[in-house]
Amino acid sequence: MGQLERVLGVVAGRRAEFEAKGHVPADVIGEFRRAGVYRAGVPRRFGGDALPPAEFLRIVERIARADGSAGWVASFGSATVYLAGLPLDTQAELYADGPDVVFAGGLFPVQDSERVAGGYRVEGRWRFASGCQGADVLGVGIRAGEERAGRPLTAVLRPGQVEIVENWDAVGLRGTGSHDLAVHGVVVPEEWTFVRGGPSTVDEPLYRYPTVPYAAQVLAVVGLGVARTALDHVTAEGARPAWTGAPRPAERATYRITLARAEAQLRSARAWFYETTDAVWATVVAGDPASREQASALRLASTHLAATAYEVAHCAYRLGGTAAITAGGVLERCLRDASVVPQHAFLQESVYEGAGAVLAGVEPFPGYV
Repeated sequence: MGQLERVLGVVAGRRAEFEAKGHVPADVIGEFRRAGVYRAGVPRRFGGDALPPAEFLRIVERIARADGSAGWVASFGSATVYLAGLPLDTQAELYADGPDVVFAGGLFPVQDSERVAGGYRVEGRWRFASGCQGADVLGVGIRAGEERAGRPLTAVLRPGQVEIVENWDAVGLRGTGSHDLAVHGVVVPEEWTFVRGGPSTVDEPLYRYPTVPYAAQVLAVVGLGVARTALDHVTAEGARPAWTGAPRPAERATYRITLARAEAQLRSARAWFYETTDAVWATVVAGDPASREQASALRLASTHLAATAYEVAHCAYRLGGTAAITAGGVLERCLRDASVVPQHAFLQESVYEGAGAVLAGVEPFPGYV
């Protein structure tokens, strides 16, 4: 059995535990490490795999089919692409013991920080640090001095320098442990900060791929995996006898039509998502920068996928009938988890406005691409 297959078995067997505890436990994070999830975004020069985005996205999609929260936490195996913005000497120190480094962050709201000799005095509180309890390093968003008018920095800290405020309580993706982070006057050296989404110091294809759109992509495929599980469940359940003695679901025209439409919706959104990913990857592998239009297409395909996945999960829930309302059941869990994904800031309705601006040839809102 391959390492990923082992991970999928562990996740499927323990998903109720993740939800009850509110996080993915350390030993399961260890399984992710051994499967290479956290070296996927690490440069090859430091022993990482620097996987092509589509390859990593398919891994996250498969994990999310077993459990949405586990897929969400695993998705941050891509977050080390941000760390490629650190100085090379800092990265060498970071990966001195190997490339399997778990990075999590609570980057917003960005906090003003005082510039001090050699670095920044970091103080404040940040939201939604998914997977923070299993992280080796943590990032928080700061502005200081001349940077206050420009793009924010990310300050990288060790867990001992950060307080995790355990306050994650949400309708879905309950096992992600997306707690607040608090930092109390820690001085972070300048060489342990980077501009999020800024230029990389590593010259490898993955670090020419648009980083912020990639961050949206790894979250969107969580919704895809969850929706696939929901749709597969109602497809398999179509032959079950109806409780009322009515015709079985699969014998009803409305059931078959709705099921087929949902299947076409999900497969179409998935196909466009991966088609766009492959096209942008081919551009950066050829040595060319991704265009603004390509970066926008990645964001649009991701937002469309997240929205479609929720619609399909909701459709599957309706097809599930009375059985779907059981707390902790497959369809109830999938509906809750899929509903959270398009609520993320990177996947909300505003992306359509930005994408529409790029398509129309006018300037999108600041920070869109």
